Amino acid sequence: MFELNLMFFAVAIPAVIFAGISKGGFGSGVAFASSSILALILDPGQALALMLPILMVIDVATLGPYWKRWSWPDARLLFLGALPGVALGALLFRATNDDLLRLLIGGISIGFVIWHLAQTRGWVRGFANRLPPSAGVFAGLVAGFTSFVSHAGGPPAAVYLLSQRLSKTEFQASTVLVFWVINIAKFVPYAFLGLFTWHTAWADLLLTPFAILGAWLGVRAHFMMSERLFFGIAYVLLTLTGSKLIWDAFT
Repeated sequence: MFELNLMFFAVAIPAVIFAGISKGGFGSGVAFASSSILALILDPGQALALMLPILMVIDVATLGPYWKRWSWPDARLLFLGALPGVALGALLFRATNDDLLRLLIGGISIGFVIWHLAQTRGWVRGFANRLPPSAGVFAGLVAGFTSFVSHAGGPPAAVYLLSQRLSKTEFQASTVLVFWVINIAKFVPYAFLGLFTWHTAWADLLLTPFAILGAWLGVRAHFMMSERLFFGIAYVLLTLTGSKLIWDAFT
């Protein structure tokens, strides 16, 4: 049980708004930073359980502006892999403890930043050709798994979608659709694992207006804000929170 005090809301409100902005306007690739931030003050399982309903609210809020602008063939391939990936994540989750979850969330956070730096420096180059359908299914599998254990399914899905040469809006709409389905699929196993409580539900209710605000800001930022500025802030947050979670896992 965590306290709904000033410290909680000082951390949770910016984290939830950040998730809304990311999912609403920037492909949701760094929305999982919110879970990393919350895991600094909550048990990892509590952080994940708290964020899932919030992410589902953001999904619903952002579906409308991007309705039917997605690439259905690519989204369908990601679905095919994502559902088994969610099941695999649920199986692993039962065998983990809080320190292993901190290590997973922190490792994924740092890994995402390293991947971005590798691309920026030219160490990893973009794909010259579109990835085949089998790669889409595999990306969905990885996205479903990492989404279940850390809400970090955005990066593997983005790697595949970006290889398909989609427009900015097609990419964003496809991401919104895919993670709307994945988050619905995650809800049932989260419930069976006992992650949801009346306490987390009450906290989610209090945070929902900020999630909607973040989603609205994200949709507007999609057309107005510099992606470089947004992702620069995100990478700093991921580096700091990921490092802290890894440190906590080993100490």
